[in-house]
Amino acid sequence: MEILTYRAFTTPDANPVSGNPAGVVIDAEGLEPADMVRIAAELGFSETAFLTDITAGSARIRYFTPLDEIAFCGHATIASGVALANRGATGAVLLETNAGEVPVEVTPTSATLVAVESDVRPLDDQLLEQLLRALRLSRSDLDPALPAAFVRGGNPHPIIFVGEGVLPRLDHDGEAVLRLQNDEGWDGTTPVVQRLSETRFASRNPFPRGGIREDPATGSAAASLGYYLRAGGHVALPATIEVQQGAEVGRPSLLTVDIPALGRVRVTGTAELILPGEGLASTSM
Repeated sequence: MEILTYRAFTTPDANPVSGNPAGVVIDAEGLEPADMVRIAAELGFSETAFLTDITAGSARIRYFTPLDEIAFCGHATIASGVALANRGATGAVLLETNAGEVPVEVTPTSATLVAVESDVRPLDDQLLEQLLRALRLSRSDLDPALPAAFVRGGNPHPIIFVGEGVLPRLDHDGEAVLRLQNDEGWDGTTPVVQRLSETRFASRNPFPRGGIREDPATGSAAASLGYYLRAGGHVALPATIEVQQGAEVGRPSLLTVDIPALGRVRVTGTAELILPGEGLASTSM
């Protein structure tokens, strides 16, 4: 067994604290779920991936927060793809996740995940009110051109869109968000998104269910955004968009999303090993 740590969705400016930290445990066959939770808690990242049954073109992968197992994690998938490439994998690797099969195109520095199919539906109005209270936002903060929705981009979660100036002052009630995430079974983050231009977006992702206050880069939420934009006709297809995330928690990150006219959305990011002694900004609750 080998335990590696990566920063996924790093920015192109070589910022040494960019990207979202993830653990990657290679050859984890000997571990029970309780061991995986313990290792994830010891690493202290929002998610750690555990890989078993590794072949030249496939692997079984499971994801654990410091609290529990979740079906899917985008940034840990990107990190795992880069880790496998550095062990000799080339081309596409098929990962078997609890959310379904996820092909990942791997290189030693970057990876592209092909997100599972996702449904998009309106967010219940009463639930939206609860969510806004937990986020300490009001309806006047919302972007009327992009209605709130419930999306599954590997993990189930709501997604809401806000106007200019809202993201910098977002200060959610972590305990209230956690209650909603637990009550509704939202394993993923709770994306709050601003559209900056036709193809550029900024996002903040409260994630107390993962044991942290806010996730610096969320591949599943980026995939959900891609499916949302296509379903609502909010972008000319095919499209490539960029999502900026994490600056507010000291870990600026960049996610690239390819949205085809038909078929599965793809999310691309770079990943780098976390070197011994490298500083990690806190994302605690």
